[in-house]
Amino acid sequence: MQIRRTGRLFIAGTVLTGTSLLGLAGTAEAQSPRVIQRGKCSAASTFKLKLQQDDRGRLEAEYEVDQNVNGAAWDVTLTDNGTQVFAGEAVTKAPSGSFDVKVRFANNPGADTLAAHATNPATGETCGGTVTLG
Repeated sequence: MQIRRTGRLFIAGTVLTGTSLLGLAGTAEAQSPRVIQRGKCSAASTFKLKLQQDDRGRLEAEYEVDQNVNGAAWDVTLTDNGTQVFAGEAVTKAPSGSFDVKVRFANNPGADTLAAHATNPATGETCGGTVTLG
């Protein structure tokens, strides 16, 4: 009898684990879509622009420029369908020599086109990027 009980417990544990994994898979599939664009800037730097909907229905944008130089200042602007959602300075930091700008804003009806632009005033290098969600 001991062997049968162990067998039943093993099967029950397997079924519970499988159910838990199915629950996690369902959660992962429920995440909102995300769009990403990667590219080269006008000199040696590269950029990555991401846009997705957050869990509260807002849009979440992330713009990263990797220059491989620490302490470089960049002027950055992000616009959503032509409306400015961020304007400011970002400074590259160690260890990678990159900056990362993250911003959340209202998700208006229809498709959203996010445009990013960054300029390094010291070198004249520029970066861009455009993604559309929806």
